Amino acid sequence: MPVDVAASIGSWFHDTALDGSLALAIPIALIAGAFSFFSPCVIPLLPGYLSYITGLSGADLVARGSSGMRGRLLLGTGLFILGFSVVFIAYGAIFGELGYQLVSHQHVITRVLGALTIVTGLVFAGLVPWLQRDVRFHSVPAVGLMAAPLIGALFGFGWTPCIGPTLAAVLSLSAASASAGRGALLTLVYCLGLGIPFLVAAVAFRRMLGAVAFVRRHNVWVMRIGGAMLVGLGILLLTGGWESLVAWTQSKVVGYVPAV
Repeated sequence: MPVDVAASIGSWFHDTALDGSLALAIPIALIAGAFSFFSPCVIPLLPGYLSYITGLSGADLVARGSSGMRGRLLLGTGLFILGFSVVFIAYGAIFGELGYQLVSHQHVITRVLGALTIVTGLVFAGLVPWLQRDVRFHSVPAVGLMAAPLIGALFGFGWTPCIGPTLAAVLSLSAASASAGRGALLTLVYCLGLGIPFLVAAVAFRRMLGAVAFVRRHNVWVMRIGGAMLVGLGILLLTGGWESLVAWTQSKVVGYVPAV
């Protein structure tokens, strides 16, 4: 790689980290994706998802023994993740671009998004029951690998109200980033947090069932911890604490240029 190209890439990473507060936002987006997976919207239906996107029955998923079947699981799951990632990344880019277009009103927008994030955190924790509606597509196309990306896209569109609290927090950070690229990056990280557990389940389905059972037994605490995280983020956005943390982080990384 030419030296000038490497320097340009290093400069881009440096400027993005400084201006986009990604050092703070990326871990939050990753954790939010994981909480979405372990929410009541997703994890109880895990066997059904894997069956639809691979064309394998529940018995096949539990008793699979051939490498070919494992490959089918990984391929189907990967295509499923690709489907919903396209949808969510588009959301992030749109919100990031919206933040960019309204950058002169960024202060007000951040406060409004902070208030909304607090509300969604309370919803996620189960403290606003009338807003916890299960809105999603209940019909899916024919099962199998060819349908996996489409089912993933339907998941992205149809389950958005269900996993909305965590996704809304990431979209709030996307808008606060005031950049379509940074917004897309944050939702990509969110998709990784949501998608990696699906891949783990595809590789080790039987063991994952044990984790699923544990989470379902302690689902209330999972939701409360996730809700508390969202409320905390909302308070930071609402009070200006987020900008203070961003400024502090920037002061710590100024002068650091990644070796690319």
